[in-house]
Amino acid sequence: MWMLRPRYISLLLTSSALIFGGDHHARAQSVQSSSDTGSPTVTPAHHPIRGSMGGAKQVHVTTNSNARVTAGKPEVLTVSHTRRAISHNSENVIGKKELAQQVPGQNVLKAVGQLPGVSYSSTDPLGIDTWGASVYMRGFFMNQLGVTLDGVPLNDQTYTTTNGLNIANAWISDDIGRVSVSQGAGAVDLPSNTNLGGTMQFFTADPKEKAGATVSQGFGSYAMKRTYVRVDSGKLNKTGTRFYVAYSRDFEKKYDADSPDFMQQVNAKLVQPIGEESKMTAFFNWNNAEVYGYLDKSLGSLQKYGWRQELLYPNYAQAYSYAEGNYPSGWNSLTSGNYTQLYDAGQSTQDYIGGINFDLKLANNLRWKTTLYAHRDLSNATYSAPGTYSPGTGAPLSEQVWMNREMREGFNTYFEYKIGNHTINTGAWYENNSSSALTDYFNEPALGHGAPLTTTGPYTTYGQAFATGWAYKWSTNTFQYHVMDTWRILPNFTATYGFKSMLQTTAGGDYAYDPTGNYSGLTNPGPTGSMTSAAAFLPAVNLDWRFLPGHELYFDFAENMRPYSASPYASANEPGPWMVQTQSQFNQLKKTLTPERDFTYVLGYRYSSRLLTAGIDGYHSDNYNRLISAASGIGGGDQSASFINSKHASQWGMDAVLTITPVKGLAITNSVSYNHFAYAANVPICLTSATTGCYNLRGKKMDGYPSVMYKANLSYTWHKASAYLDVNYYSKRQYSLLNDTHVPAYWLANLGASYHFGKVGFLHNVTASFTVYNLFNAKYISMMGENGFPASGDMQSIERGAVREYFGTIKAEY
Repeated sequence: MWMLRPRYISLLLTSSALIFGGDHHARAQSVQSSSDTGSPTVTPAHHPIRGSMGGAKQVHVTTNSNARVTAGKPEVLTVSHTRRAISHNSENVIGKKELAQQVPGQNVLKAVGQLPGVSYSSTDPLGIDTWGASVYMRGFFMNQLGVTLDGVPLNDQTYTTTNGLNIANAWISDDIGRVSVSQGAGAVDLPSNTNLGGTMQFFTADPKEKAGATVSQGFGSYAMKRTYVRVDSGKLNKTGTRFYVAYSRDFEKKYDADSPDFMQQVNAKLVQPIGEESKMTAFFNWNNAEVYGYLDKSLGSLQKYGWRQELLYPNYAQAYSYAEGNYPSGWNSLTSGNYTQLYDAGQSTQDYIGGINFDLKLANNLRWKTTLYAHRDLSNATYSAPGTYSPGTGAPLSEQVWMNREMREGFNTYFEYKIGNHTINTGAWYENNSSSALTDYFNEPALGHGAPLTTTGPYTTYGQAFATGWAYKWSTNTFQYHVMDTWRILPNFTATYGFKSMLQTTAGGDYAYDPTGNYSGLTNPGPTGSMTSAAAFLPAVNLDWRFLPGHELYFDFAENMRPYSASPYASANEPGPWMVQTQSQFNQLKKTLTPERDFTYVLGYRYSSRLLTAGIDGYHSDNYNRLISAASGIGGGDQSASFINSKHASQWGMDAVLTITPVKGLAITNSVSYNHFAYAANVPICLTSATTGCYNLRGKKMDGYPSVMYKANLSYTWHKASAYLDVNYYSKRQYSLLNDTHVPAYWLANLGASYHFGKVGFLHNVTASFTVYNLFNAKYISMMGENGFPASGDMQSIERGAVREYFGTIKAEY
């Protein structure tokens, strides 16, 4: 339920082309403005159950009294077209206006986080550190959503991923044209094996029709520097071939240490029209991120050491002394884990992702759309390992490196056939994912005998890995088929219904094992084997009724399944059967485990007019056989509760939003959200370490997601100047699975302003912007559960949110 203010465009159309149809939001064609090219493009409008953009439009036709009508030529009319990209059904569209309120280079998930019912958090303000960035949507974590980029599935976006990548690493944020978010039942035809409770579809901006370049330079607190350059070819020939190539470079230091975060990206897109109503697009992105992470904290360590505790980097001598056993008095007094003696931590990633889209008109009532894609990921996550001896150098510590590798190839294709008041859509998606995950230990130097290893690599300065804790490989094949029909029963009443079938098989497991260092407690190698998830009929229904002008009533229902995750980590939000420690446990799970099935219902109402847009919707979801884990990872106190089938959980909630535009240029948005998630089955949680005894999971709330959120946004544009203020409130979030610890509520505010200078010399569209992140310097917890959630009590698995920071950017085109 997001509202965009009106955008005004002008276009020239012949009088014979002024036939838009009577239904603004259904199957008739809609005119959409291209913010990149300044010219209109005509595309078929789709129903929101497919996750495409909907909205209301007003068309004003005026004739030019001075125009001459030449024999044999149609009269030229000027059409002033006002389009408001208003939320439609359970669909929310985030356009250029909202994306412009971000700090250039900021993770685009920040804009998604402004929607009602969405909780976004990030340890650093730009969201470069994807280990510390997360999104929840109406009780579903980001790896339980369907996510695509131009039709390519991104799937899982978590920090332990072997099944996709974060949008921040998939495309430069400046070149994201719009985001379409469905918080309802999701999309039947969306290619995803993670979608349980909604979708996020990111669309790249098209190349401009006129040749030119765009340059922006940003500066900010803690040595932040951000450079962005894009070159557009413009139309190269009569067919309209055009492309762009862009490069971005981001650098920032941590707000509590000198260690840096660095990321650079290159993306390119080509558009080739085929005839008048078909086209081919190709796109490619390369990303390289080298991030020094923040120290994982616990509630106890925050209370004892304050908010500025950090890793020891670059003080290797102190880390060396600690590893020799010379710890300060009382360093291990916290049962929640107190790894403040760690020298360093971080991650390095390289991603290559590309695809080709074909949108072909085969007949007047038949289109064929196909996406071919590939994605390669190389990721390393590191922690120093005090107490794990380096045999090659004699140092009392070593570097532990988790290495994830992934190669995905696939295609998604469907036909869209229109007959009468029906639009039939049917197609298939296939993907092969070859992935691996291992943890290796590398030598650190003896003190005074060389520089310590760089957190982001290389790691072989003092020899190859001397031990492998474990190493896994998998091959996953996913096949999905869908069929759906959009039936315009009445001009103002539309029903969309269909189903999808899914089959996924994952085979593999642990192929190397060495109980060294932190893994000395393990007595068996991890399991190997295959797991298959299948569902022949996953239905979805959407009803949309515009019963009066400006009034809309909608209903969504869908059943979704999530196949088993190929992950060796005891992750809180991504447990999979391969994380158990023995082959016999795995074999037992093959007999008893059932893939998660979720049933989601949404009922909503929306009113829109020139002065205001208001909406409210309620939702309910039943979650069956959701797998959860607890007390895992660094500082975990109870491994016995690490893998749990919650059997049944239920959630219900509501979102309400109101946007008013009382005067020209001023928009005020307020939203409130409430969510009640509770486990509904009698599942015992037995503790054996810090506390003992068995406890019932029934009635406990989900950890990591706030029950209440309030969001406000005030934006004002006056001539060439604009400013905005957004304020977010998040209620307390449960931390432990048994709800005996929680993270306090907090307020977070951001302020921004920009001024458009227009033409300055040979430059065009010169704009200066300034942003204050965390305006009131609030102390708050952002990321939770990066190392898992505790079953009970506390553990070292939370990260602090960024302090107040200032950013400024100059942008120009020519």
